Amino acid sequence: MCAIAGLLFKNGKRRNFNMTTGAALTEILDATLHRGPDSAGWAIYREPLEAGTLRIRFLVSDGDKRAGEIEKIHQILAAQKAEIIREESLGCTYGVFVRYTGDILTLTHAAEKQVKMISVGASLDIIKDVGQPLDLSPRYGIRDFNGAHGIAHIRLATESGVHPDTAHPFWACGFADIATVHNGQLTNYWIMRRRLERRGMAFQTENDTELIAVYLAYRMSQGATLEDALKTSLEDLDGTFSYLVATKDAIGYAKDKLAAKPMVKYEDEDMIAISSEEVGLNRLFPGRALPTTEPAPLTYGLWSRS
Repeated sequence: MCAIAGLLFKNGKRRNFNMTTGAALTEILDATLHRGPDSAGWAIYREPLEAGTLRIRFLVSDGDKRAGEIEKIHQILAAQKAEIIREESLGCTYGVFVRYTGDILTLTHAAEKQVKMISVGASLDIIKDVGQPLDLSPRYGIRDFNGAHGIAHIRLATESGVHPDTAHPFWACGFADIATVHNGQLTNYWIMRRRLERRGMAFQTENDTELIAVYLAYRMSQGATLEDALKTSLEDLDGTFSYLVATKDAIGYAKDKLAAKPMVKYEDEDMIAISSEEVGLNRLFPGRALPTTEPAPLTYGLWSRS
Protein backbone atom coordinates (compact mmCIF):
# COMPACT_ATOMS: atom_id res chain seq x y z
CA MET A 1 0.00 0.00 0.00
CA CYS A 2 1.36 3.45 1.05
CA ALA A 3 0.18 6.74 -0.42
CA ILE A 4 1.93 9.63 -2.12
CA ALA A 5 0.95 13.28 -2.47
CA GLY A 6 2.30 16.23 -4.42
CA LEU A 7 1.38 19.86 -4.92
CA LEU A 8 2.90 22.61 -7.07
CA PHE A 9 1.59 26.13 -7.63
CA LYS A 10 2.47 27.58 -11.00
CA ASN A 11 3.82 31.14 -10.83
CA GLY A 12 3.08 31.13 -7.10
CA LYS A 13 -0.61 31.85 -7.75
CA ARG A 14 -3.33 30.52 -5.46
CA ARG A 15 -6.56 31.91 -6.86
CA ASN A 16 -9.65 30.44 -5.19
CA PHE A 17 -7.56 28.14 -2.98
CA ASN A 18 -7.54 28.91 0.73
CA MET A 19 -5.28 26.19 2.15
CA THR A 20 -1.57 26.53 2.81
CA THR A 21 0.66 24.13 0.91
CA GLY A 22 1.41 22.19 4.09
CA ALA A 23 -2.27 21.96 5.01
CA ALA A 24 -3.21 20.74 1.53
CA LEU A 25 -0.56 18.00 1.54
CA THR A 26 -1.67 16.93 5.01
CA GLU A 27 -5.32 16.75 3.93
CA ILE A 28 -4.42 14.55 0.95
CA LEU A 29 -2.53 12.20 3.25
CA ASP A 30 -5.31 12.07 5.82
CA ALA A 31 -7.90 11.26 3.13
CA THR A 32 -5.82 8.24 2.06
CA LEU A 33 -4.81 7.16 5.57
CA HIS A 34 -6.17 3.64 5.00
CA ARG A 35 -3.20 3.11 2.67
CA GLY A 36 -0.50 3.78 5.28
CA PRO A 37 -1.15 4.54 8.96
CA ASP A 38 2.34 3.80 10.32
CA SER A 39 4.38 6.93 9.55
CA ALA A 40 4.18 10.16 7.61
CA GLY A 41 6.55 12.64 6.04
CA TRP A 42 6.78 15.82 3.98
CA ALA A 43 9.46 17.23 1.67
CA ILE A 44 8.77 20.94 1.66
CA TYR A 45 10.60 23.58 -0.31
CA ARG A 46 11.06 26.87 1.49
CA GLU A 47 12.46 30.10 0.06
CA PRO A 48 16.26 29.80 -0.30
CA LEU A 49 18.50 31.65 2.11
CA GLU A 50 21.46 33.70 0.93
CA ALA A 51 24.02 32.13 -1.42
CA GLY A 52 26.35 29.66 0.24
CA THR A 53 23.81 28.73 2.91
CA LEU A 54 22.27 25.27 3.37
CA ARG A 55 19.44 23.79 5.41
CA ILE A 56 20.40 20.43 6.95
CA ARG A 57 18.11 18.27 9.04
CA PHE A 58 19.08 15.27 11.17
CA LEU A 59 17.19 12.60 13.08
CA VAL A 60 18.06 12.57 16.78
CA SER A 61 17.02 10.47 19.76
CA ASP A 62 14.68 11.47 22.54
CA GLY A 63 15.87 11.54 26.11
CA ASP A 64 19.43 11.43 27.45
CA LYS A 65 21.13 10.62 24.13
CA ARG A 66 19.82 13.71 22.35
CA ALA A 67 22.33 16.24 23.70
CA GLY A 68 25.27 13.99 22.87
CA GLU A 69 24.05 13.42 19.32
CA ILE A 70 23.60 17.16 18.76
CA GLU A 71 27.12 17.77 20.08
CA LYS A 72 28.43 15.15 17.64
CA ILE A 73 26.64 16.97 14.80
CA HIS A 74 28.34 20.22 15.89
CA GLN A 75 31.74 18.52 15.80
CA ILE A 76 31.18 17.03 12.34
CA LEU A 77 30.00 20.33 10.89
CA ALA A 78 32.90 22.22 12.43
CA ALA A 79 35.39 19.71 11.03
CA GLN A 80 33.90 20.25 7.57
CA LYS A 81 34.01 24.05 8.01
CA ALA A 82 30.23 24.35 7.97
CA GLU A 83 29.37 27.32 10.17
CA ILE A 84 26.06 27.06 12.05
CA ILE A 85 24.10 30.31 11.87
CA ARG A 86 20.78 29.03 13.22
CA GLU A 87 19.54 25.82 14.85
CA GLU A 88 16.20 24.24 15.68
CA SER A 89 15.28 21.18 17.74
CA LEU A 90 11.89 19.94 16.59
CA GLY A 91 10.29 16.61 17.47
CA CYS A 92 12.66 13.78 16.60
CA THR A 93 14.71 16.11 14.36
CA TYR A 94 17.45 18.68 14.70
CA GLY A 95 17.78 21.27 11.94
CA VAL A 96 20.55 23.75 11.21
CA PHE A 97 21.25 26.55 8.78
CA VAL A 98 24.93 26.57 7.85
CA ARG A 99 27.29 28.59 5.72
CA TYR A 100 29.04 25.99 3.59
CA THR A 101 30.71 26.22 0.21
CA GLY A 102 32.28 22.77 0.09
CA ASP A 103 31.19 19.56 -1.63
CA ILE A 104 27.92 18.15 -0.27
CA LEU A 105 28.91 14.55 -1.00
CA THR A 106 32.09 15.05 1.06
CA LEU A 107 30.01 16.42 3.93
CA THR A 108 27.64 13.47 3.63
CA HIS A 109 30.46 10.91 3.74
CA ALA A 110 31.86 12.60 6.86
CA ALA A 111 28.52 12.39 8.63
CA GLU A 112 26.88 9.17 7.42
CA LYS A 113 28.51 6.67 9.82
CA GLN A 114 28.02 8.86 12.90
CA VAL A 115 24.69 10.69 12.59
CA LYS A 116 21.44 10.41 10.62
CA MET A 117 21.18 13.19 8.04
CA ILE A 118 17.76 13.25 6.36
CA SER A 119 17.84 16.31 4.10
CA VAL A 120 20.17 18.91 2.65
CA GLY A 121 19.40 21.80 0.38
CA ALA A 122 19.13 25.51 -0.18
CA SER A 123 15.33 25.02 -0.10
CA LEU A 124 14.57 21.40 0.85
CA ASP A 125 13.45 20.52 4.38
CA ILE A 126 12.27 16.96 5.11
CA ILE A 127 10.08 16.29 8.13
CA LYS A 128 9.13 12.68 8.93
CA ASP A 129 8.18 10.67 11.97
CA VAL A 130 6.21 7.69 13.22
CA GLY A 131 2.51 8.51 13.47
CA GLN A 132 -0.36 9.85 11.43
CA PRO A 133 -0.36 13.11 9.47
CA LEU A 134 -3.02 14.97 11.46
CA ASP A 135 -1.14 14.22 14.69
CA LEU A 136 2.32 15.05 13.34
CA SER A 137 1.38 18.18 11.41
CA PRO A 138 0.87 20.48 14.44
CA ARG A 139 3.93 19.05 16.19
CA TYR A 140 6.14 20.07 13.27
CA GLY A 141 4.30 23.17 12.10
CA ILE A 142 3.48 21.67 8.70
CA ARG A 143 0.30 23.70 8.20
CA ASP A 144 2.30 26.92 8.51
CA PHE A 145 4.31 26.01 5.42
CA ASN A 146 3.05 27.92 2.39
CA GLY A 147 5.77 27.50 -0.20
CA ALA A 148 5.23 26.91 -3.90
CA HIS A 149 5.52 23.12 -3.85
CA GLY A 150 6.15 19.94 -1.89
CA ILE A 151 5.61 16.17 -1.80
CA ALA A 152 4.44 13.91 1.01
CA HIS A 153 3.92 10.25 1.95
CA ILE A 154 2.25 7.90 4.40
CA ARG A 155 3.69 4.43 4.90
CA LEU A 156 2.38 0.96 5.57
CA ALA A 157 5.43 -0.92 6.85
CA THR A 158 5.90 -4.24 5.05
CA GLU A 159 9.64 -5.00 4.82
CA SER A 160 11.22 -3.00 7.64
CA GLY A 161 10.30 -1.66 11.06
CA VAL A 162 8.34 1.44 11.90
CA HIS A 163 10.94 4.10 12.70
CA PRO A 164 11.46 7.74 11.69
CA ASP A 165 14.42 6.78 9.48
CA THR A 166 12.35 4.25 7.50
CA ALA A 167 9.62 6.82 6.82
CA HIS A 168 9.51 8.69 3.50
CA PRO A 169 10.49 11.06 1.87
CA PHE A 170 14.13 10.31 1.11
CA TRP A 171 16.68 12.76 -0.20
CA ALA A 172 19.34 12.06 -2.80
CA CYS A 173 22.28 11.42 -0.48
CA GLY A 174 25.09 13.82 -1.34
CA PHE A 175 23.00 16.16 -3.50
CA ALA A 176 21.02 19.26 -2.60
CA ASP A 177 17.28 19.74 -2.97
CA ILE A 178 16.30 16.35 -4.47
CA ALA A 179 13.67 14.21 -2.69
CA THR A 180 11.42 11.29 -3.60
CA VAL A 181 8.30 9.49 -2.35
CA HIS A 182 7.28 6.13 -3.73
CA ASN A 183 4.53 3.55 -3.69
CA GLY A 184 5.65 0.09 -4.80
CA GLN A 185 8.75 -2.08 -4.80
CA LEU A 186 11.95 -2.13 -6.87
CA THR A 187 13.03 -5.68 -7.62
CA ASN A 188 16.53 -4.78 -8.88
CA TYR A 189 17.40 -2.63 -5.86
CA TRP A 190 20.72 -4.29 -4.99
CA ILE A 191 21.93 -4.49 -8.58
CA MET A 192 21.27 -0.79 -9.11
CA ARG A 193 22.66 0.18 -5.71
CA ARG A 194 25.97 -1.62 -6.25
CA ARG A 195 26.23 -0.09 -9.72
CA LEU A 196 25.74 3.41 -8.32
CA GLU A 197 28.10 2.81 -5.39
CA ARG A 198 30.86 1.81 -7.81
CA ARG A 199 30.36 5.24 -9.39
CA GLY A 200 30.87 7.01 -6.07
CA MET A 201 27.26 7.40 -4.90
CA ALA A 202 26.36 7.09 -1.22
CA PHE A 203 23.37 5.49 0.52
CA GLN A 204 22.20 5.93 4.10
CA THR A 205 19.44 3.29 4.23
CA GLU A 206 18.35 0.11 2.46
CA ASN A 207 15.04 1.61 1.35
CA ASP A 208 14.33 1.37 -2.38
CA THR A 209 12.84 4.86 -2.44
CA GLU A 210 16.25 6.27 -1.57
CA LEU A 211 17.61 4.43 -4.62
CA ILE A 212 15.22 6.37 -6.87
CA ALA A 213 16.47 9.69 -5.49
CA VAL A 214 20.13 8.72 -5.80
CA TYR A 215 19.61 7.33 -9.32
CA LEU A 216 17.97 10.55 -10.52
CA ALA A 217 20.64 12.70 -8.87
CA TYR A 218 23.41 10.64 -10.45
CA ARG A 219 21.89 10.92 -13.91
CA MET A 220 21.59 14.69 -13.54
CA SER A 221 25.18 14.92 -12.24
CA GLN A 222 26.22 13.32 -15.54
CA GLY A 223 24.48 16.03 -17.56
CA ALA A 224 20.96 14.63 -17.98
CA THR A 225 17.97 16.87 -17.40
CA LEU A 226 15.42 15.77 -14.80
CA GLU A 227 13.07 14.90 -17.65
CA ASP A 228 15.76 12.71 -19.24
CA ALA A 229 16.39 11.00 -15.90
CA LEU A 230 12.69 10.27 -15.42
CA LYS A 231 12.57 8.73 -18.89
CA THR A 232 15.56 6.42 -18.38
CA SER A 233 14.30 5.37 -14.94
CA LEU A 234 11.46 3.56 -16.70
CA GLU A 235 14.08 1.44 -18.47
CA ASP A 236 16.55 0.98 -15.62
CA LEU A 237 14.29 0.40 -12.60
CA ASP A 238 12.44 -2.92 -12.37
CA GLY A 239 9.35 -3.56 -10.29
CA THR A 240 5.99 -1.99 -9.62
CA PHE A 241 6.14 1.69 -8.80
CA SER A 242 4.54 5.09 -8.93
CA TYR A 243 6.90 7.74 -7.63
CA LEU A 244 7.21 11.49 -7.28
CA VAL A 245 10.44 13.46 -7.29
CA ALA A 246 10.83 17.09 -6.26
CA THR A 247 13.64 19.57 -6.84
CA LYS A 248 13.92 23.21 -5.83
CA ASP A 249 11.64 24.29 -8.69
CA ALA A 250 9.83 21.23 -10.07
CA ILE A 251 7.84 18.05 -9.38
CA GLY A 252 8.02 14.99 -11.63
CA TYR A 253 6.51 11.53 -11.70
CA ALA A 254 7.12 8.14 -13.27
CA LYS A 255 4.89 5.07 -13.46
CA ASP A 256 5.98 1.55 -14.41
CA LYS A 257 4.62 -0.52 -17.28
CA LEU A 258 2.26 -2.59 -15.11
CA ALA A 259 0.62 0.49 -13.55
CA ALA A 260 -0.36 -1.55 -10.49
CA LYS A 261 0.27 1.37 -8.11
CA PRO A 262 -2.34 4.10 -8.50
CA MET A 263 -1.73 7.79 -9.08
CA VAL A 264 -4.36 10.43 -9.84
CA LYS A 265 -3.72 14.04 -10.80
CA TYR A 266 -5.63 17.27 -11.08
CA GLU A 267 -4.26 20.19 -13.08
CA ASP A 268 -5.48 23.66 -13.92
CA GLU A 269 -3.78 26.89 -14.94
CA ASP A 270 -2.69 27.58 -11.36
CA MET A 271 -1.65 24.24 -9.88
CA ILE A 272 -0.94 20.53 -10.17
CA ALA A 273 -2.08 18.23 -7.37
CA ILE A 274 -1.31 14.50 -7.15
CA SER A 275 -2.65 11.75 -4.89
CA SER A 276 -2.69 7.98 -4.80
CA GLU A 277 -6.49 8.11 -4.84
CA GLU A 278 -9.08 10.61 -6.02
CA VAL A 279 -10.45 10.97 -2.49
CA GLY A 280 -7.24 12.84 -1.62
CA LEU A 281 -7.81 15.42 -4.34
CA ASN A 282 -11.49 15.77 -3.40
CA ARG A 283 -10.38 16.88 0.07
CA LEU A 284 -8.86 20.00 -1.53
CA PHE A 285 -12.06 21.02 -3.32
CA PRO A 286 -15.06 19.82 -1.28
CA GLY A 287 -18.25 19.47 -3.29
CA ARG A 288 -16.60 19.94 -6.68
CA ALA A 289 -16.53 17.36 -9.49
CA LEU A 290 -12.87 17.42 -10.51
CA PRO A 291 -11.61 16.60 -14.03
CA THR A 292 -8.93 14.21 -12.78
CA THR A 293 -6.81 11.86 -14.86
CA GLU A 294 -4.62 8.85 -14.11
CA PRO A 295 -1.25 8.69 -15.88
CA ALA A 296 -0.93 5.82 -18.32
CA PRO A 297 1.46 2.90 -17.78
CA LEU A 298 5.14 3.50 -18.62
CA THR A 299 4.85 7.27 -18.58
CA TYR A 300 6.59 10.16 -16.86
CA GLY A 301 5.86 13.86 -16.49
CA LEU A 302 7.33 17.08 -15.13
CA TRP A 303 5.87 20.37 -13.91
CA SER A 304 8.01 23.39 -13.10
CA ARG A 305 7.57 26.71 -11.38
CA SER A 306 7.76 29.49 -13.91
